[in-house]
Amino acid sequence: MVMKVALLLTSASAFMSSLHAPRPGSAQRTVKVGPSMAVAGGINGFGRIGRLVARIISKSPEIDLKLVNSGAANEYMAYQMKYDSIHGRYPGTIEGVDDGLLIDGVLVPTSHTRDPSQIPFTDFGAEYVCESTGAFLTAEKVEPHFGAGAKKIVFSAPAKDDSPTVVMGVNEETYDPTMKAVSCASCTTNGLAPMVKAINDKFGIEEGLMTTVHAMTATQKVVDASSNKDWRGGRCASGNIIPSSTGAAKAVAKVIPEVKGKLTGMAFRVPTADVSVVDLTCKLATETTYEEICAEIQRRADGDMKGILGYCDEPLVSTDFETEPTSSIFDAGAGIMLSPKFVKVVAWYDNEWGYSNRVVDLMCHMAAVDAKVTA
Repeated sequence: MVMKVALLLTSASAFMSSLHAPRPGSAQRTVKVGPSMAVAGGINGFGRIGRLVARIISKSPEIDLKLVNSGAANEYMAYQMKYDSIHGRYPGTIEGVDDGLLIDGVLVPTSHTRDPSQIPFTDFGAEYVCESTGAFLTAEKVEPHFGAGAKKIVFSAPAKDDSPTVVMGVNEETYDPTMKAVSCASCTTNGLAPMVKAINDKFGIEEGLMTTVHAMTATQKVVDASSNKDWRGGRCASGNIIPSSTGAAKAVAKVIPEVKGKLTGMAFRVPTADVSVVDLTCKLATETTYEEICAEIQRRADGDMKGILGYCDEPLVSTDFETEPTSSIFDAGAGIMLSPKFVKVVAWYDNEWGYSNRVVDLMCHMAAVDAKVTA
């Protein structure tokens, strides 16, 4: 397996940076630029994921935020990134200026166009781009991004075509430098796949059903409204438990081919703002005990899957996992076993912060693999 890119820490870390000449009229402001050896990152779309990706990149020495493209004004972008109802205030300084965002004293240029062919990736050197608008999720739709200078694209959502899918900690070794647009899958696939991998590697999975109890998202309705496509999805998100469909379980087969045709699932959208939990009920190929399953998960969580798969034996609830960077946290106290081959296992995941960390990790991983080829 290709060596994993070090997980990006949420604690503040100072950039090694050089002074940047101040703009005219801002002589009193000291402006720095990011490290020259860092991955040249960019973001298109400044919604929930885009803003969190920006926070993570801004605190990482591994990647430099070269450009953010958003329809919002710089002053409002600074406000959106500085304050967050779930993840709190940004642990640093952010200021909207004429030519971008001043983040911890580092000038991050911004652009404001809805036409991806006009995003100035080339002008500002943004090569590895997080595509988080939700509007460009096929290889064909991101061709204008490449024309504008992007080198590689990471979709912060499942692709709507056959673009490759990479889940960090599960199948990152399948990334090939010839790949130009790569999906980071969904938050739920990232929450489920690490646990599936650990269990399938040791005990084998013959078949399974997944349920995700998922926090509300921006696609849902504040009050009862209209949704011709999904009638239940048109109901008030904060006042209902809403059954929904999800392709997350089937998508696991894209990153773990051994379980193809063996998993499917559904979702319940519940009135919480963040953090979700997956319940996987499965038939195993090998007889075992629940204690042996827990021991194996803990071994992997402390070993080769550390930072991707977590292990929890405390009686915690959803808010205890807010701003948790680990992809999938196995809850040892929540699972049950009916027989030596039939078990229900449970894992928590911060569907915003954990997933956003994996998006950034994937950008860095792709850059690292590409660098080995060109070296």
